[in-house]
Amino acid sequence: MMTRVDKPALLRNLFEIGCSYSGQIVSLNKMLGQLHDAGNVTTLSHYLNLLSGAGMITGLQKYSPKKIAEKASSPKLQVLNTALITAQTDTDFKKARLDGELWGRLVESAVGAHLVNITQGTDVSVQYWRDRSREVDFVLKKGKELIALEIKSGRAKMSLPGMEAFSRKFCVKKLLLVGGGGIEIDEFLGMDFEGIEGLFS
Repeated sequence: MMTRVDKPALLRNLFEIGCSYSGQIVSLNKMLGQLHDAGNVTTLSHYLNLLSGAGMITGLQKYSPKKIAEKASSPKLQVLNTALITAQTDTDFKKARLDGELWGRLVESAVGAHLVNITQGTDVSVQYWRDRSREVDFVLKKGKELIALEIKSGRAKMSLPGMEAFSRKFCVKKLLLVGGGGIEIDEFLGMDFEGIEGLFS
């Protein structure tokens, strides 16, 4: 279905900024100040939905037992293909591997893209959670069951305060660490939907 785009420059700028901020929680109101020819939050949200439908970038909702709170939350931007990040940088693989911050963002974005792509059209949704400084990278929700995932591209951490806070606040089926001494990243990226769904069993 064709959709009219009245502000193509805004759509393009949103795409570029969305790629740059993949893996980060960004207020749409704050994004308006960085975009040229910006309309309003409704327009921005609509264009983000268009980019999501085109398989480029999506905005993950914050998990909350209250649907209204989910809808009102700031989205966590997520590219649906990490090539959309690397295509806009002049850093090759070796340099990216040595840049801890960039590598961490690429790994988290790769896991997020994998989760969103393989759960699309299923009864499993992909979200995130944050409360002040506590954050969970991804929350998988199937019905009322929750799985919290923390993604680590480097060494294992002794504590995971976001996961601990989330498990205290909600009834969680599983807490999973991907990378950093948990499930190997390449193993997790090799899971198909049946493998992801099997985590709930």
